Amino acid sequence: MSALREATAFPRRFDARQDLIREGDTPGPVFVVLDGWVCRYKILPAGTRQIIAFLLPGDACDLHMGMFPEMDHSIQALTPARVAVIPQADMNGMMEKHRGIARAMYMAQLVDEATLRAWIVSMGRRSSAERVAHLVCELYLRAQGSGLATGSEFALPLSQIVLADTLGMTPVHINRVLKELRLAGTMKLARGSLTIIDPIRLVQIAGFDENYLHRRLGRSVAAEEK
Repeated sequence: MSALREATAFPRRFDARQDLIREGDTPGPVFVVLDGWVCRYKILPAGTRQIIAFLLPGDACDLHMGMFPEMDHSIQALTPARVAVIPQADMNGMMEKHRGIARAMYMAQLVDEATLRAWIVSMGRRSSAERVAHLVCELYLRAQGSGLATGSEFALPLSQIVLADTLGMTPVHINRVLKELRLAGTMKLARGSLTIIDPIRLVQIAGFDENYLHRRLGRSVAAEEK
């Protein structure tokens, strides 16, 4: 889609831990991640952080935030990132002129909402091991869709602090769960790279149902390795 390519031709660069926009700010442009990892997050009164979404290359965020008077969450680059910053008026114009762009944006938003629902279920009902396994399954599939996964391995540039802020655990607890999953022969995380050793077992532990991402973890890994 040439219109979208033109709109994303001159991205901004953000450093790791640099905010794209903060809670309370006046909503502005639509962000489209071109490279790097970005997250949505909230800061609680006590100063603790809850990460509420990861944004990978190809993801757009805050399509309709311009309808509200202020941001109700913050967006931050977790790694060095290139992000297209598209004025809301330009995005609205593209969506009015190009039905394909509008359809793609709305479908992406629906998947984003489905992912948030899956995260709510994890936080409310899954055990610690199930929660970590479920997130790993999801991130592998999303990384594969963004071209970031090779075979059963993909770059996971997320510290244990970031994982703790995502899953509602302490870094010590996260470390213990990662060790349990490694000893169970399902996966291993080392130096920012995660390898899925036994995708079937990992899916079983997570109780992972990929319908909100429309992919199959086991088939994806097997196909990549052929």
